[in-house]
Amino acid sequence: MDHLQADWADWLAIAEFQYNDKVHSSTNHSPFYLNYGRHPWKGEIQLTGSTNPSADEFVKVLELAREEASVAMMKASEQAKMNYN
Repeated sequence: MDHLQADWADWLAIAEFQYNDKVHSSTNHSPFYLNYGRHPWKGEIQLTGSTNPSADEFVKVLELAREEASVAMMKASEQAKMNYN
């Protein structure tokens, strides 16, 4: 998302997929698994010779978002660890 959060609608499908692919404590299964009886394939994203510039740009934005989320999760984990100790 951008800093103004004006592009949230572009990310809604990805957020829904992520939510439906996580194991829930009440069922011990993901909603995706309970609906389809299998887990979705989540192959690695590769930028190898694509001819679609908008797809390439979307993949780059997605990779950046993943990296930012990873850094934020590490910071939150470190903060929780400091607060606990």
